[in-house]
Amino acid sequence: MATLSFSPLKPNTLFSSFLFPSKNISFRPIIYTLPHRNTPPLTFSAAKRPPAASSTNSSSSVTVETVSPENDANSTVFVIRARNRTGLLQVITRVFNILGLSVEKATVDFEEDYFVMTFFVTDSRRNKIDDQKSLESINKALIDAIDGDDDAALSVAPPDRGVVVRKPRLDFGERKGQAERMLGLMDVFLKNDPISLQKDILHHVEYTVARSRFSFDDFEAYQALAHSVRDRLIERWHDTLIHFKKEDPKRVYFLSLEFLMGRSLSNIVINLGIRDQFADALSQLGFDFEVLVEQEGDACLGNGGLARLSACQMDSLATLDYPAVGYGLRYQYGLFRQVIVDGFQHEQPDYWLNFGNPWEIERVHITYPVKFYGTVTDEFLNGEKCKVWVPGEMVEAVAYDNPIPGYGTRNTINLRLWAAKPSDQHDMESFNTGDYVDAVVNRQRAESISSILYPDDRSYQGKELRLKQQYFFVSASVQDIFRRFKDTHKKFDEFPEKVLSCMFHVSISAEAYVETPRIGLVALQLNDTHPSLAIAEVMRVLLDEEHLSWHRAWDIICKIFSFTTHTVSPEGLEKIPVDLLGNLLPRHLEIIYDINFNFVEELKKMIGLDYDRLTRMSIVEEGAVKRRWIVVSNPSLCALISKWLGTEAWIRDIDLLIGLRDYATNAELHQEWKMVKKVNKIRLAEYIEAMSGLKVLKKAIVSLDAMFDVQTKRIHEYKRQLLNILGIIHRYDCIKNMDKNDRKKVVPRVCIIGGKAAPGYEIAKKIIKLCHVVAERINNDNDIGDLLKLVFIPDYNVSVAEMVIPGADLSQHLR
Repeated sequence: MATLSFSPLKPNTLFSSFLFPSKNISFRPIIYTLPHRNTPPLTFSAAKRPPAASSTNSSSSVTVETVSPENDANSTVFVIRARNRTGLLQVITRVFNILGLSVEKATVDFEEDYFVMTFFVTDSRRNKIDDQKSLESINKALIDAIDGDDDAALSVAPPDRGVVVRKPRLDFGERKGQAERMLGLMDVFLKNDPISLQKDILHHVEYTVARSRFSFDDFEAYQALAHSVRDRLIERWHDTLIHFKKEDPKRVYFLSLEFLMGRSLSNIVINLGIRDQFADALSQLGFDFEVLVEQEGDACLGNGGLARLSACQMDSLATLDYPAVGYGLRYQYGLFRQVIVDGFQHEQPDYWLNFGNPWEIERVHITYPVKFYGTVTDEFLNGEKCKVWVPGEMVEAVAYDNPIPGYGTRNTINLRLWAAKPSDQHDMESFNTGDYVDAVVNRQRAESISSILYPDDRSYQGKELRLKQQYFFVSASVQDIFRRFKDTHKKFDEFPEKVLSCMFHVSISAEAYVETPRIGLVALQLNDTHPSLAIAEVMRVLLDEEHLSWHRAWDIICKIFSFTTHTVSPEGLEKIPVDLLGNLLPRHLEIIYDINFNFVEELKKMIGLDYDRLTRMSIVEEGAVKRRWIVVSNPSLCALISKWLGTEAWIRDIDLLIGLRDYATNAELHQEWKMVKKVNKIRLAEYIEAMSGLKVLKKAIVSLDAMFDVQTKRIHEYKRQLLNILGIIHRYDCIKNMDKNDRKKVVPRVCIIGGKAAPGYEIAKKIIKLCHVVAERINNDNDIGDLLKLVFIPDYNVSVAEMVIPGADLSQHLR
């Protein structure tokens, strides 16, 4: 099994002091509060009533002391003395929260108009804090949050996340008064208390969904809920964009033609830490959060593990505080809906955008021209001959942005998807000359580029459309990357310094991520072969538009690109006919020929004139987050792990799971673990029964005592579903020939297969039909009973996977 390995690149260290722009002039710390944290018991000593908060805003003396507790050897005690003011206690407790610390108990005493607060604190693992450096960092964070400097933005860098106290520095000259008024109107982040959330939801019901707040259904409630969540998401997104624009760090550019995002609502509210707050607010309005989540459709902009990896990778990049941007295509129709009729697959359009997508922001002002066809001519510039591509067709790429929040951080990165539109100039020319039919045809031809995922490529036209899709998204993405770089930099020698990649490499038969050293700075991450034209496109821009020499341009290319492969089998790779590439992208074919020539010359130096081997190695031939699948899809298992580890910190730090070894022989844990698995199998069994409608011997088709043997992925010969089915037939034949005593030793098994075949892939479609024929025979054989069942799950997507994966006992990955 091929797995991916990270390089030893570290996340952006600038996040240790993430200076987000202030949303609060009245000096409140911008603090992210971790979800599901219990409020510590608070005791007012000597039964004194707290004095009224001082109305003045003078800078008070603040002292923070760390003392050894007399009666509690497992806690670290912080004693804080500060002048009283409104919200002081909340500021202090939030500082502890964002630092990942737990307040076990607290007491408050008063000395005139001063608070004297004592907090008994432990780390995320409920241990005492002894490290002097950590104590100093915590003390500084508390002092900065309580008594900040009026003229500066203060920040503290804890081991994992920073506490930020940001005060605006207004220096607008004559516009200072206007700026102060503007910031005053936007001085706080949106609140997350039940009343505020309910007001926001009802506001969107009436003004966004345009329904009466006294009469709206579950779907309309979902739409209002999604927009309320999006408002909070955009706050963090804007802060992240401003921060990275100011700091100008190295950036990650992740290019993938597929992103299997699934439903976004649940993942977003968990990452933002506001799921429970929204659930409570909706409950008071008479709505069930889980019911509203089901109203969201799957964003099926991909198929299989490659696309799911892309989605998980964006989530992980955000969580690890990378300054990242993802690029892909905004397909008008997602992956088709799979309908099984008499065992055969039939495709139906997936109108995923019919009811809009609340998570995307159309950027009509961000468009780039993308060229196709035409000829390549030679011109002279400053005495040097250069190549000029004169296109025969142009379309426009329009950006649609999708904010992706990280878990336990304010970092919110961007997934930019491109939609194809006709060139305005060509459109107007057709209309002005009265050629309305040509204008409509041109519009349809342009929009077809981003219409469907995986067009049928059995014909030449299908292959051409597929290649158009690949180059369209590559060209728009590269132009966007160059534009962002040139906004602040002039020298392309800095290009590798300011563009960063995730550096994935293939590690065969590895069971875990392995850090692979690599020298030098790197850049764009290509997810599988689909974006591989980016290499030729960047080379073309550097040579033809920036007029760099071949040697200098190729040196940059070698530093900035990395590549992920999802299979090592030849049939899993794609080949582009030379005549098709030369017709659609004539300049790129020239560049690829030059790259290949230089590559072969280098090979000759290493292996000699072994032409058979050189031919095989020539480029030109002659003639998937743990979090979503546990926290979101398997909340019972998540709660169980958190209970036994005594913390939720493992959700971010997976190495903490090693703590479960201490309970490896604990019978109580085993029993609870089995119960979680049983509940998940019941949920999956109910879905299978509802989906199939089949019952055997007056029992459900699926026995909970059976092993659930699952293989779910796109249907393909190299994915080996056919081999799996042949194995099931062999198992069936063996059971049929066993005597009764031998059958008692057989472990009952339910074989579950799911996945979609490409519309033009006839063999894959026949594999689906074979699966249904075999299932019909096995499931209706009374002699076999519950010892063996075979089920095909139709229209497999992320939402279905969230039921299948938690209920699986065995997951098959055949190569």
